[in-house]
Amino acid sequence: MQMHIIKVDDEVFAYLKSKAEPFVDTTPNDVLRRELLHDGGRTTKTTILGDTKNDALPQLASGTPTALAHILEVIYLMRKLDYTRTDATRRVATVHSIAPQTVLDKYCRQLNLTAYQFDKLLEQPDLKDLRVILIKKFNGHYEVIEDYLNSYTKT
Repeated sequence: MQMHIIKVDDEVFAYLKSKAEPFVDTTPNDVLRRELLHDGGRTTKTTILGDTKNDALPQLASGTPTALAHILEVIYLMRKLDYTRTDATRRVATVHSIAPQTVLDKYCRQLNLTAYQFDKLLEQPDLKDLRVILIKKFNGHYEVIEDYLNSYTKT
């Protein structure tokens, strides 16, 4: 892909910095791509669905750790409702009245993954490797993880 150089003033650059997602956006181009093209031109589910009942998050068993619940909710939105990871992260953050960075932290830092690695794990039809990571991290919640992931794996 050919790249072009553009000049922006300080005010535009400050705006780009305010929209950048730590550990996700590595260049101003990443921010512009997400803001202008909705992650590469795909229409985002957040834009389409907003906060309607259609994108309500499924209930998890009581006693499920918050970090696990948020990770599973992101997986649900991405796998079942075809959200982008960025939009899924924002949706979960909005539902729980927390910062998107807090959700990102749960599936990245707490699982010792980069956002890219998380995305690659979600590409597996059976989520095999992600299951292993979640079960190891959230020992004692095997049934919640298996029940949830079995409901949303591609067949």
